[in-house]
Amino acid sequence: MPQHTPLSSEALNRLRWRCRRGLLENELIINRWLDERMGHITQAQADALTRLLDLPDNDLLDLLLRRAQPKSALATPAVLALLGEMQRPGA
Repeated sequence: MPQHTPLSSEALNRLRWRCRRGLLENELIINRWLDERMGHITQAQADALTRLLDLPDNDLLDLLLRRAQPKSALATPAVLALLGEMQRPGA
């Protein structure tokens, strides 16, 4: 699937299920972004989100709240762009 093609409904549902987290704060931020982008999430964004979801909850929250910056292999343009979208006030 091309990186800029929107996700199918099935892929989006799988991604949303994967976003269930132990820390409510993470879930709130991520689900707010998912709700706002519904139907427009690309495979590249889904891949970046999947990389973030591989992190422990506390590390993910630090990134979402700008208390830390992604390091080394995680600091890709796609991940940085996704974090920027999720960190916007009211986003």
